[in-house]
Amino acid sequence: MSVRGAAAYQKVGTQSGAEFATPHRLIQMLLEGALEKMVIAKSHLQRNDIQGKGENINWAIRIIGGLQASIDKDKGGEVAETLASLYNYIVTRLSEANSENDISKIDESIAIIHNIKDGWDGISEEADKIHHQQSSQGE
Repeated sequence: MSVRGAAAYQKVGTQSGAEFATPHRLIQMLLEGALEKMVIAKSHLQRNDIQGKGENINWAIRIIGGLQASIDKDKGGEVAETLASLYNYIVTRLSEANSENDISKIDESIAIIHNIKDGWDGISEEADKIHHQQSSQGE
């Protein structure tokens, strides 16, 4: 299979996974995508591929923007506010990393997203139970 074919196959797999994913799983997928783009950006920067670095940082920032937009501050309270602040901080650090070609700021952003993802992963079972209860009640 060619690289282009493999990329197309992965895209279809991701789209199919998103189509049937629970809201909790969609957030996990977005976090995974942001992490992937930051790691790729770091790799491009290490190879002095400034264009590739910039494209992947911008993609990660757009994903994080999607995560920010999904926050329900009315229902989420203090946790939602903290998460929104963390996402804002990451966007700032990634923007600085992009303009300054600073790997340490990419690493810091990766570490924060890893911590957030670990938290989401830790509540997977509970989130699945809630989703199944809501689905069976017709919500």
